[in-house]
Amino acid sequence: MPKMKTHKSAAKRYKVTASGKITRRQAGIGHLLQHKSASRKRRIFKMVSISKSHLKLISKELPYKKYSR
Repeated sequence: MPKMKTHKSAAKRYKVTASGKITRRQAGIGHLLQHKSASRKRRIFKMVSISKSHLKLISKELPYKKYSR
């Protein structure tokens, strides 16, 4: 039986925590930062866990998801 392949763009975008949750970066921090407030930028810079609706889709792209530092 052939091995499953990891979706490489998904592997770069998502990280797996030690408890098994999948985290992602928030959108909106790439550019146009001068008009955004400091508190908004601080909130956007943090990692957030993915929604339950996307969990199954992303888990399929990461068949060998393991926690790694």
